[in-house]
Amino acid sequence: MKNRNVGIIIIGIALLIGFIILAFNRAMTDIVNESCSHGASCPMWGTISFHTNVSIGIMVFVIVAGLYLIFFVKDEKERVVETKVLKQVIKEQIKPKEVTKDNYKNVMKSLSSDEKLILEKIIEAEGTIFQSDLVEKAGLTKVKVTRVLDKLEGKAIVERKRRGMTNVVILKQ
Repeated sequence: MKNRNVGIIIIGIALLIGFIILAFNRAMTDIVNESCSHGASCPMWGTISFHTNVSIGIMVFVIVAGLYLIFFVKDEKERVVETKVLKQVIKEQIKPKEVTKDNYKNVMKSLSSDEKLILEKIIEAEGTIFQSDLVEKAGLTKVKVTRVLDKLEGKAIVERKRRGMTNVVILKQ
């Protein structure tokens, strides 16, 4: 059932509770007026107002819960649609830059010397090389090569795929 409909039903129930409270209050007042000879000093007078106030408090709480369901709680379908839209916006914002053969020269200008060295070794290997072989050919430490490859992956220039105990580094086209 939709949350809005449930909220409307809850508010309807709360209004019914309000009607019952008023009817009970009038009936109790009439009973005390007719049967009690103490007048205003009768202990029943204090309990009627206390019970009425507690009942009205409960009714207000139920109405607030119904209003919350109507105006603030979204249905599952709305949440799914919002999630899909949000994911699409995020994908567009973090979409990797296209790296083509035409703009490799521009890409090379923006790279550090270590990044250029790694990229040149990958190109020499015709676009595919094991990361362990890249460490040997570049003459850098494993940690340095990993960090450089992380940067190049972030720039969408290369991609690493796990193969056994090492990675295969692939040049993106």
